[in-house]
Amino acid sequence: MDAIVRTSGGQVKGRTDGEVTAFLGIPYAAAPVGQKVFQAPEPASWDGVRDATELGATVPQPGYEPPYDALLSNPAIPGPDFLNVNVWTPGGSGLPVLVWFHGGAFRNGSNAVREYDGTAFARDGVVLVGVNYRLGIQGFGVIPGSPSNRGLLDQVAALRWVQENIAAFGGDPARVTIAGESAGGMSVATLMSIPAAKGLFRRAIVQSGSAGVAALASDAGAVAAEVAKRLGVECSAAGFASVSVEDLLAAQRVVAIEMRLKPDPARWGVSTIAVGGGIMPVMPVIDNELIFDVPIKAIAAGAAEGVDVLAGSTSDEFSFFTVPSGLAAAVTAEMLPVALAGMGVPAEVTAAYLAGRPEQSPGEVLSSVVTDSIFTIPTIKLAAAQRPHGTPYLYEFAWKSPLEGLGACHSLELAFMFDTLSTATSPLYGDAAPQELADTMHAVWVTFATTGDPGWPSYEESTRAVMTFDHPTSALKSAPRAAELSVWGV
Repeated sequence: MDAIVRTSGGQVKGRTDGEVTAFLGIPYAAAPVGQKVFQAPEPASWDGVRDATELGATVPQPGYEPPYDALLSNPAIPGPDFLNVNVWTPGGSGLPVLVWFHGGAFRNGSNAVREYDGTAFARDGVVLVGVNYRLGIQGFGVIPGSPSNRGLLDQVAALRWVQENIAAFGGDPARVTIAGESAGGMSVATLMSIPAAKGLFRRAIVQSGSAGVAALASDAGAVAAEVAKRLGVECSAAGFASVSVEDLLAAQRVVAIEMRLKPDPARWGVSTIAVGGGIMPVMPVIDNELIFDVPIKAIAAGAAEGVDVLAGSTSDEFSFFTVPSGLAAAVTAEMLPVALAGMGVPAEVTAAYLAGRPEQSPGEVLSSVVTDSIFTIPTIKLAAAQRPHGTPYLYEFAWKSPLEGLGACHSLELAFMFDTLSTATSPLYGDAAPQELADTMHAVWVTFATTGDPGWPSYEESTRAVMTFDHPTSALKSAPRAAELSVWGV
């Protein structure tokens, strides 16, 4: 059955299946064509009734590199109207709203990923909005004459679209929760910190995303300039617009690979080489127009006053990057301290993990240390920064993938919290992922979006309550691994 809703851009026709209606690929901004790809988003409009019964275009991007292309869904749907949202709603009025920002290192991802289907949220009384935003050089390259952080400007534009239009889909614009994982989690933390997004949401969920990372404009500019050099064009909107999208993506990919193979801070700048040695060629930039400081500093100063926060990570985040790539197996006992020192990890931290984990291989120790460096510790610091200004809650996802060595790796929680295990195709989940855990975790996200309280005590420095999601039992823990984590100063 079809349903028609009038938005600020025009009318859209969605598709009703049972009690849930999906409106897919609704433009929240005009198609950014030509040099407009490197400008701020503009309002969208159309005549007549726009069909919104099929997934819309995805943002231009390269594919995931092997072996990750076999682990992560990344559909490519061509078309100019890629600044779009998907909306799933049960109808009615005054419902809580959850706005989802996908991950993918600000280089990949979309709202068309199978795991991000919002049917289960709508079934359970939450209007789900999935957002596309510009990626790569198009979204985050620092280009003379163009606004920086175009991908973040897209996110802010999408949130303004939600404020203007979500009541027509049954949502309450005063009950908006923003949520995201990985780069999406970093986006949520950044949105918490900037004046342009203030008042556009009430709650925030940060999944596996640091609030302690942002690029310096000079560093991000060096990356964009190198991509332009590879293309043989001027580093400007006109220069980049003069080449095909395919050529731009190819040059962007070459530079990213070179940065990964030769992570030289003198060449690329320190801020594009993220904490723990991760390489992020593109990310939000401190431009003193949209972003004025590293997010956690602004949050600690009260930028997200009154915002309740649910933040967490998985137990074995970094194994996703070390096991499939073969790095974990290649690390020797002699290499380990050198590798971690090169990632900025203090020697005393390495020594503490080696002493406390004698059963782990050098590769496993490396993954454990970097998991805490990039994910666990920044999550705790985010909760501590927000504690005087809102109510933060902590969680950890601990169920282990059946794929050997991966454990509870990066991105593994997604099909559980969306309750999309039945349609997920990634081998990360295997054939017997526990639906009971999805029921539990998804219900918590619904409850938090509805009430702001996930159902366990909020973060206090003295107790650090952490809800640990696992199967067959999820349990609340008080200051888990306190002795080990104390070497980080938390």
